[in-house]
Amino acid sequence: MSDSLNSFQHRVQDIITDAHLNPKQKSQFLALEAEANLPYLSLSEPTQKAMKEGILCDLFEGHAPFKPRYVLPDYAKYLIQGSEYLELEPAKDFDDAINLLTILYHHVPSVTGIPVYLGHLDEVLMPYVGNLDEEEIYQKLKRFWIMLDRTLPDAFMHVNIGPTDNVICRTILKIDVELKQVAPNLTFMYDPKVTPDDLLRQATSNICACSKPHIANYPIHAQSYGEKRFGIVSCYNSLPLAGGSNTLVRLNLKLVANLASGTQDFLDHWLPYYSDLMVELMDVRSSYLHEKSHFFDGFLTQEGLIEESRFAPMFGIYGMAEAVNVLMEKAGNSARYGHNDEANQLSYRISDKLADIVDNSIVKYGIDGKALLHAQGGIALDKNVTPGVRIPYGTEPDPVTYVQATAKHHKHYTSGISDILTIDETVKSNPEAMFNLCKGALDLGFREFTANVASNDLVRVTGYMIKLSDIEKFSDQGSRKNTTWLGAEAANNTGILQRAPRVVSMESQPVYK
Repeated sequence: MSDSLNSFQHRVQDIITDAHLNPKQKSQFLALEAEANLPYLSLSEPTQKAMKEGILCDLFEGHAPFKPRYVLPDYAKYLIQGSEYLELEPAKDFDDAINLLTILYHHVPSVTGIPVYLGHLDEVLMPYVGNLDEEEIYQKLKRFWIMLDRTLPDAFMHVNIGPTDNVICRTILKIDVELKQVAPNLTFMYDPKVTPDDLLRQATSNICACSKPHIANYPIHAQSYGEKRFGIVSCYNSLPLAGGSNTLVRLNLKLVANLASGTQDFLDHWLPYYSDLMVELMDVRSSYLHEKSHFFDGFLTQEGLIEESRFAPMFGIYGMAEAVNVLMEKAGNSARYGHNDEANQLSYRISDKLADIVDNSIVKYGIDGKALLHAQGGIALDKNVTPGVRIPYGTEPDPVTYVQATAKHHKHYTSGISDILTIDETVKSNPEAMFNLCKGALDLGFREFTANVASNDLVRVTGYMIKLSDIEKFSDQGSRKNTTWLGAEAANNTGILQRAPRVVSMESQPVYK
């Protein structure tokens, strides 16, 4: 019988009979196969060629997008008004609020099939604390935290907290470091005018213990989107609240640099050429979503939890390190990205050029007609190319030098940029070093600060989390966590486990010298 199956049916059969996938995971993979069996949307020949060559990539969002890549509902509004579609009254107390959130999460789509944004939870939940004492809040939130990991086991899913000091924020930090779960991922917002140092110290001490939270520079993000009008989701993606991203496509800078005769040819010809093709791809994909899929006819829009005008495509780039090194070699220069000022200066010119291109390119469905520039965090299939603007794995300098080399990029990447610093485990005996490194990086202009500690079981791959112990068992047992297989593939293909752990040196000196 199996001999008579076509290629599509063989792929379906392989999924159904995979011993390492649970039934829900099989259903998700089957859905992806069905969508990928449709013909691709109509594209020009040059754009098709660029995708076939790997210069452009749609990150496997599907051949006919029927849901946005990332959706950030206004959860505070939802709790205040309830939902006619879900037949829910407004929340009256803390238990109501948690229950309503739990229900809505199962109706919020994303590219992963699981919500990537769970809300700015301290801000959302504080109005419902009432007379609850700290112990009662702790018990309720701990059960909630466990529920999230067990029912939505996907580490692209983000909770945001901060920058204000409040009992929900403190309690979530306490619970997260106790449980050390893969999900949910956690972003702590830091604002030097609002956040007390001891709260930031609690967050950076958590990083020493479990590589979470990710720490976002609140004033920089608020300047881009407006006060309380954004959220951090998935792989450090900063996006409009009550909106999100309709699509994310990315450009491989390394492959573009290989085509160029030199730096000026790269900047003046090839980068604009492929950027135009990027705009075409974004427009075609977002047009299908907005005009054909009927997604924006749904209850999230009808009840005002999202607004169609607050969605934008993400213009992603990766391979900055390799592009710079290729261009330096073509100029007869041995300087390397992240280690030499001449190479670093070239990288800043490339980011400047990309920002100018994106700012002057009109897209059909964007924020004020614009896409959002993004330093894309890589995927498990990437080989011999570094995510975003990071310094290649295994060649990282000490953390202070790393921050100083990459900080000038951050101002341009409105919808997200990350540098994962891998810190030697000795930082656990000197957590003040992590605090100083984080604060210095944010002062220098980092949009986001993220660090892994070498001895921790819980580590970041790109934006999502994995447990190394899960990776060790995956080939024999599979995993209930949706991101474990991605982490296992990334470990094999991209060298993430070869990140060089560095001692935080010079922590008594300012990072921003």
